[in-house]
Order: sequence, then structure tokens, then C-alpha cells
Amino acid sequence: MEILGLLVTASIPVLKVLLITALGSYLALDRVGIFPEDAIKHLNTIVFYVFNPALVASNLASTITYQSMIKLWFMPVNILITFIVGSILGWIVIQFTRPPQHLHGLILGCSAAGNLGNMLLVIIPALCKERGSPFGDPDVCYTYGMAYSSLSMAIGAIYLWSYVYNIVRISATSSKNSITKDFPVSKASKESSQSDLEGSREPLLSSTKLAEPEDNSDHYALPLTVSEGKTEAAVPESRLGIMHRLGMLFRKLNLKALFAPSTTGAVVGFVIGLIPQIRKTLIGSDAPLRVLQDSASFLGDGAIPALTLVIGGNLLKGLKGTGMKKSLVVGIIVVRYVALPLIGILVVKGAIHFGMVQSDPLYQFVLLLQFALPPAMNIGTITQLFGAGESECSVIMLWTYALASISLTFWSTIFMLLVA
Repeated sequence: MEILGLLVTASIPVLKVLLITALGSYLALDRVGIFPEDAIKHLNTIVFYVFNPALVASNLASTITYQSMIKLWFMPVNILITFIVGSILGWIVIQFTRPPQHLHGLILGCSAAGNLGNMLLVIIPALCKERGSPFGDPDVCYTYGMAYSSLSMAIGAIYLWSYVYNIVRISATSSKNSITKDFPVSKASKESSQSDLEGSREPLLSSTKLAEPEDNSDHYALPLTVSEGKTEAAVPESRLGIMHRLGMLFRKLNLKALFAPSTTGAVVGFVIGLIPQIRKTLIGSDAPLRVLQDSASFLGDGAIPALTLVIGGNLLKGLKGTGMKKSLVVGIIVVRYVALPLIGILVVKGAIHFGMVQSDPLYQFVLLLQFALPPAMNIGTITQLFGAGESECSVIMLWTYALASISLTFWSTIFMLLVA
């Protein structure tokens, strides 16, 4: 009976997410016409630039302190482990399914990056309010649960935009470069084709969105091609040292992506929460500038329902299908809903055994749940930026989020049994 009670408790928050997602999909239907594609993009932009940063900043500012950060030090490590293990498993999926080159980054990203913010911000508060929850007083559970979820969202945003963003971009560019390499041309025709390519790119993606240098080859470059290798042969090998390799790495990465709005909101929240003088000015009923914190919190409250509706609208695209391999979708589902949760149990239980994680059932539950979440929705935004696997991403999101209702309910029940 206890297991049945936990199963019901775990199913309620997942059902809430499913209902709002279904509403978003219904509103996005052509015959309904309330939530067309342009509206989805505009609402997604508002969530990305306004709601999410406000949510992250306000929650971190009000709940994170220097003492709590010391206790929560393992969470960034835990999330990093999810990305590393997910990437390894994604690489295995690529070896078995042999997808096109431009989808490699998408597969690695979907396998590595889970929805570490929004899903937790919906599931954890709902679990705290349910009867039979093993996490104690609902108010205390809610306060700490929002702190854990906000920190997870902030760290996840940093990893997502520093890692997934760049592997999708490098994968997309590598695919284009491989096509060009197969058809060598003269220098004059190459310059002409590059100018034509730049002209054809401009209407697809405004330069104001991605301020790339005119010569993108160094910016996106992967290991040296054959022609580049001949040029480097004349350079003494001693110059190809650590600094040279680091320079090549930084040219590949777009460090500006680290400063996505959610990341900026996280930095602001950490500054306010960790500096006592600023915290006393903004946080608390007697704070002179508490209206700023209240306004940010009020804005952040709109993030969860708005983004969940956007998820529903975007998932509708996946119903159209793309003819992609079913084995690829199945592989990602197995990685995210079977392999990662099992590995997560070993990682978190090992960390508890060696005293690296505090004996807080809610904190341990959040660490475990980070291994069982569906792929991050921002991966769809990243694929849109580079035009690499947009339709395939929609199909992956459709099936992973459709099965998330079953998977999250099952694993939430198992995780609550483990931490209770």
C-alpha cells in the first residue's frame, strides 16, 4: 500500500505537466488557431529573455546563502556527471545507428542535457504539497525544493550553453565543410561560392542574432583537414604545444553563449544571495528595496506555465514526422529513461556512502531525479539557430516527452523509496 501511495504521489505533478503540455498542443492546432507558430516563437522569446532569468534570479537570491552553498557543493558535480555519462552513451547510440553527420551534435546533446530546471520547478513543489510525501512539512519542503531546483536550473543552463550549444554548432559546420571538401575548386571559384553562401545565409539568420566573423573557418574549425595539414607541416612541432591547442579550442567555442539570459540571472541571484549587505537590502519583509525582489518573483511565476505551453506547441511539430530512423529515437529513450537513472542511483548512493551528500531526503531525491529527466527543450532553440536537425529534434522531443509521464512517475516512485 505504501508503494501505491508513493506511485499516486509521484503521478500527480507529472500529470499536471502533461495536462498543460496537452493544452499547448491543442491550442497550436491549425483548426484552433489560438497558438500559431509565430505566437510560439514570440512567447518562447519572452520566456527565454524575461521569465526564466527572473525566476532563476529571484529564487536563488531568496534561498541561496554561503552556508547552503557549502552544503550543496555536490550538485554541480552531479550535473556534470549526467552530462559526461550521457555524452558517452550518446556516442554509443551514434556508433550503432550511424546517423548523418549533422545529427551527431543533436544526439549527444539530447543524451547529455536533461530538462534540469523547468521540470524540477513543476515536479518538486507539487510533490511537497501531496499527502504521503516523504519530505516533511510542505512549507519547508517548498522553500528548500525551490532552492534546489533553481540551483539545478542555473547550473544546467551554464553547461547547456557552454557544451551542447558548441557541439551542435561544430557538428552542423563539420557537415557543411565535409560536403565542400569532397568537391575541390579553384581559389577564385571558392571565393565566389563563399560570397554566394554568405548571401544565401543572411535571410535565414540575421547577423544581429549571431555576430560571427566573416571568416568562419577558424571559428568552427575541427581537427585539421588535409590541406591545412600541409601548411602546418612547415611549422616546428614545438609550437604545437598546450597554448596552441588551447587557442584552437577557444576559437571553436563561442564563449558569448555562456552569458545566456538564464546564466546572467543565475549570476545576479548568486551575488544577491551570497553577499549579506546586498541580501539585506533586497530580501526580507523589512528590506528597503524588497519591491525589486517581489517584482522579479512575480515575473518568474509566469515562466513555468508559459514554457510548458510552449513545449506543447513545439511537440506538435513532431507529429508530422521526418522519416528519421526509429532506432535513433529508441536509443535516446533508452539512454535517458533506462541507463542514466540506473547509473544515477549508483552515483548518488556512492556519494552518500562516502559522505559527500548531506542526509536530506529532498536533496538526495533531486540529485537522483536529475538523471531521469527528458532532454532540455532549449536544444530545439539551438538547432534552430544553426539549421541542423530542427525537424528531427521535434520528433525526439515528441516521443521523449510523451513517455516522460510514465518514466518520471516510475522513477520518482523508486527514488522516493530509496530516500525515505
